This record gives sequence, structure tokens and C-alpha cells, in this order.
Amino acid sequence: MKTFFRILSFARPYKRFIPPYFIFALFGAIFSLTLFTFLTPLLNVLFGTVTEDKTPTIPYFSLSINYLKDYFNYYFHTYINESGKLGALKFVCWAIFASVLIANVFKYLSQKVLTAMRVHLLKNIRQTIFNKITDLHLSYFHNKRKGDLMSVLSNDLQEIENSVISSVQVLFREPIMLIGFFVLLCIISFKLTVFTLILLPISFGLIAEITKRLKRQAAQGQQLLGTILSVIEETISGIRIIKAFNAQKFMQSKFDVQNHQYSRTLKSVINKREMASPLSEFLAVSVLCVIIYYGGKLVLTEADSELTGSSFITYLALFSQVLVPAKNISNAVSNIQRGIVAGDRIFQILDEESNIKEVENAIEIDSLKNNVEFKNVSFAYQKGDVGWALKNINLSIEKGKTVALVGQSGSGKSTLADLLPRFYDPTEGEVCIDDISLKNIRKHSVRNLMGIVTQESILFNDTVFNNIAFGIENVTEEQVITAAKIANADEFIVQMENGYQANIGDRGVKLSGGQRQRLSIARAVLKNPPIMILDEATSALDTESERLVQDALSKLMKNRTSLVIAHRLSTIQHADEIIVMGKGEILERGTHQQLLENNSHYKKLHQLQSFV
Repeated sequence: MKTFFRILSFARPYKRFIPPYFIFALFGAIFSLTLFTFLTPLLNVLFGTVTEDKTPTIPYFSLSINYLKDYFNYYFHTYINESGKLGALKFVCWAIFASVLIANVFKYLSQKVLTAMRVHLLKNIRQTIFNKITDLHLSYFHNKRKGDLMSVLSNDLQEIENSVISSVQVLFREPIMLIGFFVLLCIISFKLTVFTLILLPISFGLIAEITKRLKRQAAQGQQLLGTILSVIEETISGIRIIKAFNAQKFMQSKFDVQNHQYSRTLKSVINKREMASPLSEFLAVSVLCVIIYYGGKLVLTEADSELTGSSFITYLALFSQVLVPAKNISNAVSNIQRGIVAGDRIFQILDEESNIKEVENAIEIDSLKNNVEFKNVSFAYQKGDVGWALKNINLSIEKGKTVALVGQSGSGKSTLADLLPRFYDPTEGEVCIDDISLKNIRKHSVRNLMGIVTQESILFNDTVFNNIAFGIENVTEEQVITAAKIANADEFIVQMENGYQANIGDRGVKLSGGQRQRLSIARAVLKNPPIMILDEATSALDTESERLVQDALSKLMKNRTSLVIAHRLSTIQHADEIIVMGKGEILERGTHQQLLENNSHYKKLHQLQSFV
């Protein structure tokens, strides 16, 4: 139940919900129970077991249930003497009507409070998960499928709403009703109630066994659903390739396998869940039959029994109502097990610790004064990796200088660039800005100094304006237009319908590759960072687009400290220093001309025109 209470903790502050809900639910239960207290006098009037000439006596006061019972009988008999049996019948009917009306008013008020709590709790969980996902380190996403994360934010939350949250009302209200019913049952016949309490645990034990099996299969079902969503996401993202390679049948078969497994598990889960209700009803009726026999025996054979015919009928009516909250509680426990499985998946994300941690009292910096330096840096993506992604890297980038990284794919270029904005921390050594280790600087402060343009333009399903102004507050239209002009993007933007307010579609699908890249550059221009990281920003473009983008990059890099991962000669010929990398190490370094004269690794790459 630890997961259950962790889920409920998102409803804080409790004082907004728990006290008013408890008050309304309590009064609702009291007036619901009051209804049944009028059954015995109603039956006595109808069956003629009370007389009008009976002289009632005022009971002696005492703090007991019997005093309340005797005082009601005194008042009721007095009313009969004054108004007759027909008047007493009318009084009981009005009392029942009033009890039901008031009870349902309080039920509505309690439900209203619970609805507010439900919406508040789900909003807090959803926001907390999203915040956690955006704060997690990059390596976490390398080991997770997007479908699983999407399933947590959608299906698992829906499961919690449908099971845990909807069961809160049952767990708060039904125990109050259950206790109230048993108090009334004890007042009517303590002996019969004790006998009843011996029988009930048998039925609850059988239902509990079904609940355990339900939890195991629910966990498997949620995992399979995440796999299905991953296949769907991959299919939608790669539909062009799927069609190009005539792989529709392959993907359909892959989906069919997962869909079949999920359907089979879901069917089993639903069958077990549905079994809980008829089984509990069958067990309850079986118990009721035993009680009818035992109680009837008390009425018929024991002359001094506290049970009369009318009180026994009232007892049976009350007990039939006991079955309702008991059944609701057993169903709620079954539902909660499914919600707990979903909650466990949510808390796996929330409990994930980031491996990029800030030291206490980390400092703020707002500018680059001297240089960026890699000191004896080695890096492995996971502990125990056989090979190092980077080995003993020593590199200094002076303020205002441009350093280019070249080498074959897998040589460690992108990994080295990812250490600078602290997407990862070095396994050994340290990365410094102005001789201050990045670990001693706030992450937000470090990344605020940097602009990044990657090979794949990351754009959002929003307007041109909002994509350029992404992450920057209080930006004017004039500033955005200026940044777009520097990036050679203004010309195509103004030709679009709605211009800067035009929506570019999912991931910028309405734009060409060169246009998307120039928007990314405009975004970096607007940020105006002192340090630029360019990760093969022109490698996927045609010649004309490359010329426009390269021109924009030249403007962007002017008077900035730049780290460029190069793919084409046009990007790096004028770099202040070129670093040739291979297998995570620096093989050689120098200017373009110096490296050509060395007649080594760089010259071979130059001859092959393979700058990846």
C-alpha cells in the first residue's frame, strides 16, 4: 500500500479536501442509516403490534444506544396516542423522505469535494512526471523507448484515475457505512451479529486471492501496452521508409504479435476482475441464507429472544445493505491493485536519479572571459564499458576562436561536444570554463552561455516566431526578424502565409531541410550566446541550401567561441585549429594548411572528402 499512499500524497494540501469530505460523507452516512431506524416502527404500525392506548414512560437518561432507542419509542408511542396509527404512518413516511433527501444532498457535496481532489491530484502527478522527464539526463532516454514514456503519461495516468482515484470515495465512505450498519445490527441482535462476523471473512479471503493474481497480470499488461505504443510511434515516424522498402507486412506482423499478446493478457485481467463481482455476490447471498435460517430459528424457538418478527425483517434489510459497501470495498481493492501497478511504473521514473548533479553552492557565471578547456578527459557511456568513447583528451578553446573536430564516424566528436553543455560528465578529468570546473557551476548557467545547432533541426509544432524565440522570454517581433535576417531565413518566412505566425507542422514538416536549419540558426542567433556548438550543421543539405546555411553560420560564429563538428571542408578550412580524432583520441591537430603538409590522417580525409 506504500504506492497507494504515495499517489494520494499528490493531493496535498489535504486540508482543502479531507476535512470537508469527511464531514459531508459522515453526515451522508448518518442520514442514510437513519432511514433504516424507521423500518421497525413502520412494520410495527403496519402489522398492528402497537396500540394507541399504551401509556409511554420517559426513559431514564444514560449515555447509551438503548437510551436513544427507548427515547424514540417513547416519542413514537406518544405520537400514536395523539394522531393515531394513520398519523404515525404518515410521520414515518415523511421521516424516511427527509432522511433520503438530506443524505443525498450530503453525498453530492462529498462527491463534489472528491472531484476537486481527483482533478488536483492528477494535475500534480502529470506535471511532476513531465518536469522529471525534462530534467532527466540524456543517457536515460538512450535506454528507454518513447512508447513506454508516452504510456506512462497517458495510459498509466488514466489507469490511476479509473482505479485508485475512483476507489478513494469507496475507501473513505463505505467503511463509515459499514461500521454504522454493524452498530445498528448489534443493537437489534448482538448474538446474530456475532454469528454474521464469523461468516464474512471466508468470502473476503477468496476475493483477496483473485486480487493477488490480478496485480501480477496487470503489470504484464501495462508493459505490453508500452511496447505497442513504441511500435506505433516508430511506424508513424518512419512511414516513408516503411513504404519505400515495402515493409508494411513486416510492421503489421510485428504489431500483430504484440497486439495479440496484449489482448490475451487484457482478456485474462478483465475476466479475473469481472469474477470478483459475481463471486462476492454469490458468497454474500450464501451468507444471507445461513443468517436467515439462524435468525429465523431465534425468532421461532427462543421465546426470550430480543428478535421479533419486525425487528428480524429490519435486520435482514440492514444486512442486505451491509453487502453493498462490503462488495464495493472488495471491488475497490481489486481496482486499486491495477492502479498500484501503474503507480509503480510512474514512480520508477520519479525515483530515477540524475547522474548530472549540482554541487551545493554551485556558482553562477554570465560570460566567457578566457577559454574553455578539456583537461585529461576520458569518458565511457556506462560503467564497465569495454571501450572508452574518449581517452585522455586535452584541448583548450580560446575566447573568440573556432576549433573544428573531424574524423570518421564513431571517433568521439559528438561525445566531446556533449560534454561542454554538460549533457554528460567526464568519467575522468574535467571540463572547465575560465579554469572553473563545470561541476562547480550551475547547469542552467552553463547552458545559458551556449547555442547549439545540430545536424537534425529540432523544431516544434508551433509558429515560426515561437520556434525562433524558443526558451527566451520577452522577445519582440523586431528582434526575431533581425535574427531571421542574419540566418538568411527572413526571405522564405515572409513568403509563407501568415509569415512569422505561420505554423510549421510537426518537427517543421512544412519546411525544407535548408529552411529548417536556418530557423535553428536564427534561434541560436537570437539567444546570442558567447559559445557556439555546431554539430555537422550542413551535412544533410543540398549545395544551394548549404551555401545559404554556411553563410548564416559564418555570421553566427563571428566574434564567438565555436566548437564545430565538421562534415565538409567549407565548414572548417578557416578554423583556428582543426582536431583530427580517431577511436576517442586526438590523432593530430593544427590549421588546415599545417595538417595538409603533415601528410597524415587529415590529408587522407581531405582526399576522400569524407568528413563525417
